[in-house]
Amino acid sequence: MSNVIVRKLDSLRKAGAMNITDVANILGTTPATVSRWNSGKASPQRSKELLLVELEYIVDRLQEFYTPEEARLWLFARHRLLSGRKPADLIQEGDIEPVLAAIEQLSDLVYV
Repeated sequence: MSNVIVRKLDSLRKAGAMNITDVANILGTTPATVSRWNSGKASPQRSKELLLVELEYIVDRLQEFYTPEEARLWLFARHRLLSGRKPADLIQEGDIEPVLAAIEQLSDLVYV
């Protein structure tokens, strides 16, 4: 399992310019915990694992529109499409659908 988690963290680093602290903040854990996951010394709890999978999917979708650095900033910025909330906060709360809907609206704007 740890190899899968390491690959997901690496994907977030590459595709979303996210460091361990960014991931920890979004998943509601500590950087030390994420570092242990990354080194294979620990595995995430099921709830954190599911959020990690969702975060990877969201970052993957953002790659369609943004550079990794822009995707990272998008996650931590307030958005009108989210009633002034930050995607990172919604993800941490497990409220993924509004974030995906906002990304879908970005997609709609690209093809207008």
